[in-house]
Order: sequence, then C-alpha cells, then structure tokens
Amino acid sequence: MTLRIARVNYRDTRDAQALVLLLDAYARDPMGGGQGLSEEVKARVCSDLAAHPGAVSFIAWMDVQGQDQPVGLINCFAGYSTFKAQPLLNIHDIVVLPTQRGQGVGQALLAAAQAHAQALGCCKLTLEVLTGNSSALASYQRFGFAPYSLDPSTGQASFMHKWLSQGD
Repeated sequence: MTLRIARVNYRDTRDAQALVLLLDAYARDPMGGGQGLSEEVKARVCSDLAAHPGAVSFIAWMDVQGQDQPVGLINCFAGYSTFKAQPLLNIHDIVVLPTQRGQGVGQALLAAAQAHAQALGCCKLTLEVLTGNSSALASYQRFGFAPYSLDPSTGQASFMHKWLSQGD
C-alpha cells in the first residue's frame, strides 16, 4: 500500500468530500468530542476554508487495491509570533483513521505541514492536544514537539478557550 500526501483544493469535489469524511470521523472519535459534524458544518466547512487566506490542509491518500482512499487529514492556519516577528503555522486538526494508526500516516502529515511552514518562512509549528491522548502525544513528541514554556520556573503554557455563542 502506497501513501501519498496531497494539499487539499477546497473547491475540488473529491478533496472536499474526503476532508469532510475525515473531519467527521475525527469529531466522532472520543478525542474529537464524540459527536459528528452537523449538516450545516459539513455543507460550509470547505467553502469557509477556501475563503480563509491562512488555511492549508493536506490529505493522506492510501492506494488500496488500485484505488486512492483518504486515511488522514491535517488542517493548519497561519499565525504570527510577535516575540520572533515571524509567521508561524498552527496545526488545528489532525486525524488518522483508526485502521491506519501506527503506520506513519500522522508523521507524514506532520512532515507536510512542516515543509509548508518552512516554505512560508515560519519560525515554528504549534498544536494543541488533550493530555489523555497518549498515542497522539507520543507521535507529536517523536516528531519533535515539546510542551511550551518560556522559563521552566513559570510553568508550561495551558491552552484555554471561551465559546462566544450558545450551543457550541
């Protein structure tokens, strides 16, 4: 089985269908919240991403009996490091279908994001992960990610959020 990583064209029907399928699989996973995407999100996400100038996604396609099957996805957004005065790339979503985990798909997706970030002149990659997601944590650490801290005496950074609309 051959693995191929390709940048997503959000306006291409095949890419869009694969992105929605993979993102929905991630949302249904306990580490993605355990609840699938709404029909409204499925209908809008690719056109919204296409309109977002800092969005970039890559899909891992695996050749299974002569047919390309989508098996992994990484969604990223450009950001900016004020301390370095340089762009950065945030990995917002990464999913590998359960049947393909442990086969290097996640590492290949991370490598694609890193190559894109380097081409943009980014100073770093960032991501968030649930502390209970031990397999993802191990994968990210294998790739070179580490907890963020400016000074060990001040502690590690903690990701926080606040919903701005009801029902989210």
